[in-house]
Amino acid sequence: MISDTELPSTRPYLIRALYEWCSENGFTPYVAVKVDNSVQVPREYVQGGEIVLNVSMDATSSLKLGNDFIEFKARFGGKPRDIMVPISRVMAIYARENGQGMAFPVSEEEPAASSLSEARIQEHVSTDDDATPPPSTPPRPTLKRIK
Repeated sequence: MISDTELPSTRPYLIRALYEWCSENGFTPYVAVKVDNSVQVPREYVQGGEIVLNVSMDATSSLKLGNDFIEFKARFGGKPRDIMVPISRVMAIYARENGQGMAFPVSEEEPAASSLSEARIQEHVSTDDDATPPPSTPPRPTLKRIK
């Protein structure tokens, strides 16, 4: 029998499932990321050590939701960028339009994972189609934290 320490993480599977749910239901999937040196994102868009990314098919190209990384190309301020996020740095995935999704713990190497409050996620729930985080204040997200 495989012990719990040998089992692969459920996080990438849940991220893919919620991405699919968002896409199939006409919602825009957003991923909240706790940024550290392992995260490849445009640093000028990082706020408070966090970034929220629009990972919809309209905002990305070459999207790969792998077991270890989320990788894609996107435009930030009109400039194409290669994005790479380790799955372990994903704090949440949710629908922009209604905030429904799931939050995940992030290792304590950086400030506490709970630092992305519901209010921070709420800032990014919007109708903007750009890959960069939109500055709006819509419905409060409904997130379920898993451990």
